[in-house]
Amino acid sequence: MKKSNHMKKLLAIVALMTLSCFVFAQSNKEEVDLFQSVFGMEKKAVVAEFIKLEGAQKDAFWTAYDSYEAERKALGQKRIALLNKYAANYATLDDAGTDEIVKEMISLQTQTDKLIVDYYKKIKKDSGVKAAAQFYQLEGYILSKIRATIMENIPLIGEMDKK
Repeated sequence: MKKSNHMKKLLAIVALMTLSCFVFAQSNKEEVDLFQSVFGMEKKAVVAEFIKLEGAQKDAFWTAYDSYEAERKALGQKRIALLNKYAANYATLDDAGTDEIVKEMISLQTQTDKLIVDYYKKIKKDSGVKAAAQFYQLEGYILSKIRATIMENIPLIGEMDKK
């Protein structure tokens, strides 16, 4: 029984190290690949399929959306760095380290939520309420799916401590 728990811990550490390597190598291409594996197509294609606009509203939407994506990707790089930190320190996390990681997670989530709200307002002004609402709803859904996919593939804090 004890050997089984030790093996589980070892496998989880190997999984974390693999995740760390994957996350460290993360780039725009890997982000696109992850998105495609979850949704079956590129993100911009999903958005274009869902949000249908014409003329000036369409142009304004895509200008805002491209700006949003640039800012979102910058936050994504911070999230990747945090996942690397989590993976690298998982086996030795103490209360202070755990608290620091959780605070960074909260900060990133708050920044991401604020970014979506800011762009909701901009899109609403330039492309209308419906397009803005669709953007808000779709981004929330996409983020939830991506976060769930990541969480399904990493151990929870303290999970390896269980016997």
